[in-house]
Amino acid sequence: QVQLVESGGGLAQAGGSLRLSCVASGRTFNDYPMGWFRQAPGKEREFVAAITWSGGMTYYSDSVKGRFTISRDNAKNTVYLQMISLKPEDTAVYYCAASLSSRAAPFIANYWGRGTLVTVAL
Repeated sequence: QVQLVESGGGLAQAGGSLRLSCVASGRTFNDYPMGWFRQAPGKEREFVAAITWSGGMTYYSDSVKGRFTISRDNAKNTVYLQMISLKPEDTAVYYCAASLSSRAAPFIANYWGRGTLVTVAL
């Protein structure tokens, strides 16, 4: 059974940083893209970032570009999201996603984690 388990969420101050992790189990996604999405209260889930299987290419939404960095460690079946210069509007549940597509953009999620809450306070 495939599982994606996120961790690293919590409360941060505006301007602060957090690093999210997502560990995959049940199968390897080393040959596939991985991504992060988020859903703020009362809003639809939105794309945040994606990374190709090798880590050679990354993609970001305009709202996080320059502040968030996605990376992966295939030896650990783990994908990360480093977030800096956090803003209150970054408050959301962040979801890890795995794709069985050969392309990272547009990202097509086939598996989802349960999410981790990030709250950014002023």
